[in-house]
Amino acid sequence: MTKDRRTFIKEAGVLAGGITLLSSFPSALFAADKFDFKISLAQWSLHKAMFSGKLTTLDFASVAKKEFGLDAVEYVNQFFADKAKDQEYLKSLKQRAKDNGVKSLLIMVDNEGSLSSKVDTERKTAVENHYKWIEAAKFLGCHSIRVNLHGAGSDEEWKAASIDGLGTLAEFGAKYKMNVIVENHGQHSSNGALLAEVIKQINNPFCGTLPDFGNFCMRREKGDLWESPCVDWYDRYKGVKEMLPYAKGVSAKAFNFDSKGNEPDIDYKKMLELIKSSGYKGYIGIEYEGEKLDEYTGIKTTKKLLERVRAELG
Repeated sequence: MTKDRRTFIKEAGVLAGGITLLSSFPSALFAADKFDFKISLAQWSLHKAMFSGKLTTLDFASVAKKEFGLDAVEYVNQFFADKAKDQEYLKSLKQRAKDNGVKSLLIMVDNEGSLSSKVDTERKTAVENHYKWIEAAKFLGCHSIRVNLHGAGSDEEWKAASIDGLGTLAEFGAKYKMNVIVENHGQHSSNGALLAEVIKQINNPFCGTLPDFGNFCMRREKGDLWESPCVDWYDRYKGVKEMLPYAKGVSAKAFNFDSKGNEPDIDYKKMLELIKSSGYKGYIGIEYEGEKLDEYTGIKTTKKLLERVRAELG
């Protein structure tokens, strides 16, 4: 056998072995590129049913699983505001999730004071008001609580107050291995770059963001949070991209749908491309807030949209 012949056989054997090895481990080749996020349901998607009394928080896990085929939920404290320290209630809530094979991911916390207040005493009180929700979230098996940093004053005043308030709360959360995450939720918190600066300066692994596809109004006509027309919008795609490096959750906001099932005001493909590029691996939560479709139909339509775009990008 000539040297060239032996070399050819050896190289061919290595190549064949390599092909066999690669075919045995396709996931090792392609898993890094696969975009296969899971979908959860934010309780706010059912806020009309919750506020009207047609549903309660104890019903939430069952409805998520049986009506929408979703196995993870995101609670909103407004619907069980007086239950944070009620151990019997929390035990029931935890058991309902377990019985339905549903994961409890986080609690969205509202109405507990301003973590970014310029007034030291107000900020301190707000921090302490959130402690009970960290403890409740831990008991339920959640990974995070979502908080607000609406804020007031100049950018620098807001940043300084937010770093102090949020940073202090994150230190408490770290004791429970509980993330404290901020949603873009109006005013200063809807400035993605500013919010990212706050998270970066706090520099706590248990402090992060919850990018929401909507909620990028920084200023309204009458200075309120939600009621009057918005007069200063932050670019939603820029904002989500800026928040994603710190994301521990994502909210897929939807209001309306066109005849093709797309959200006409939010480019879901562009949003999900940003998420895929960021390397985010967590759940994406449905948060339907539209008026034209009922809540159940809106949730199902949002789910279909997420699933379709996921398949296109997968």
